[in-house]
Amino acid sequence: MSGGARIVVIDDEAQIRKFLRVSLRAHGYETIEAADGREGLREVTVARPDLVILDLGLPDMSGTDVLRAIREWSEVPVIILSVREQEEEKIRALDAGADDYVTKPFGMGELLARIRVALRHAAKGPEEPVITVGPLTIDVGQRRVTLEGRPVKLTPTEYELLKTLASHRGKVMTHRQLLRAVWGPAYEQDIHSLRVYIAQLRRKIERDPARPALIVTEPGVGYRMMAPWDGGGGRADPGTR
Repeated sequence: MSGGARIVVIDDEAQIRKFLRVSLRAHGYETIEAADGREGLREVTVARPDLVILDLGLPDMSGTDVLRAIREWSEVPVIILSVREQEEEKIRALDAGADDYVTKPFGMGELLARIRVALRHAAKGPEEPVITVGPLTIDVGQRRVTLEGRPVKLTPTEYELLKTLASHRGKVMTHRQLLRAVWGPAYEQDIHSLRVYIAQLRRKIERDPARPALIVTEPGVGYRMMAPWDGGGGRADPGTR
């Protein structure tokens, strides 16, 4: 899904709303605006948008509370757009159900790329029989992974971790989300083990494991699986942790 999608923008800054309205409509998106959390929730409920852009610093309620309220009944993609750069804020929003996090000031090209990725992921549903990420193919039914047509041998844990990342391609997955999905709730704090398995995966699927382009580090937050055509994808990632 690309142009023509309906986007609700929830932000109390009139200049930001105007900039987003002009830019998004120029790329074929329909926009609906809200200046506070309660108005935003009403618009999401009535308009049933394809995507929500949400600021955390709203005048009447926390953006995270708005997100939690949306997640009580909807899986609509939500991209956080906030001036808050602290890792704790990002982790809190992502754990609450955000699909992505873009920090102000931002480039419109990056935001548009994040929107395209979020819409594609939502259109495909939670899991595909075959997931393709750049040169990587994961046959979920056969539990088979190939890289540029060549089979990749993975342990069961490596496979589950890779499948989880690939199923959420383009979306930031926090350490806690990955640990919960692959190892279970009892291991949510075992970040060291997660880093070890990420390093093992990179050695098996990355062209240059020291400069990963498929499994990208979001410092202090988690990881994001990218493909060369995704916004930000294919860039060298200096972080190997």
